[in-house]
Amino acid sequence: MTNKIFPNADAALDGVVFDGMTVMSGGFGLSGTPENLIAALQKAGTKDLTVVSNNCGAEGFGLWKLLNNGQIKKMISSYVGENKLFERLYLDGKLELELNPQGTLAERIRAGGAGIPAFFTPTGVGTVVAEGKPVEEFDGRQYVRERWLKADVALVRAWKADPEGNLVYRKTARNFNSVMATAGKVTIVEVEHIVAAGDLDGDAVHTPGIFVDRIIQGENYERRIENLTTRPRPKTT
Repeated sequence: MTNKIFPNADAALDGVVFDGMTVMSGGFGLSGTPENLIAALQKAGTKDLTVVSNNCGAEGFGLWKLLNNGQIKKMISSYVGENKLFERLYLDGKLELELNPQGTLAERIRAGGAGIPAFFTPTGVGTVVAEGKPVEEFDGRQYVRERWLKADVALVRAWKADPEGNLVYRKTARNFNSVMATAGKVTIVEVEHIVAAGDLDGDAVHTPGIFVDRIIQGENYERRIENLTTRPRPKTT
C-alpha cells in the first residue's frame, strides 16, 4: 500500500510542481483555503502559474501571497472583488483573467473530474461570457458551450482524512474543494485531523480516497473572517 501521508507541505509538493503549470486551489472567500500548501508553493517559487480558484485570497492571505510574489500569470476565477492587488495587476496588464459565472466555474471543474469535455448552460448567453463560444438552441432556449477545467495539481483543504485519503469537509469549507479533488492529475490535501483507518463513517465521506494522492497535517490556521458584521447588544433593564 502506498503511503499517502507526507511530513509537511514542502515534502508534499516536492517533485510535482513546475513552472507554467495549472493549479486548482480550494476555498470560497477565506473559508476552506489550503493555507499551508499555498505557503509552501510560495516558498518553492514556482512561477508562470495558471490558478483556478473562486477568488484570489485577501491582502496578506491565501493566494494573495502568490500574486504578490509575482508567481501567478493567469487567474481563472469567479469573484475578484476586494483585492486591490488583483485589480492593479489586471488593469496594468500584468495579470491575465478568465472570469466565469460562479456556477459555471464549479461545473467546469466538476466536468473535468468526471471526464466530460464540454457542456451547455444558459448562463452567460448574450453577454461577454459567451463571446467566441458556440451557442446552440435546445427546446427553444439558447445555451452556450463551456469546456471542462483540469489541473496539473489540485490543492485541497479538508477537515478529516484517514490514511487512505478518504475526506470529510466541514460546513462551508467544503465549497470548491470537493470538486477540485477530482480534477487534478495530482491531488494534495491538507487536513486538520488525520484519523485511523476505519474511524470515518463511510456514509459521511465526501471525497473517496481514490482521488487523493498526498496528505499533510495542516497547522497554524488563521481562521479569518472576511467581513465581520455585528449588531448592537440589546439594552436590558
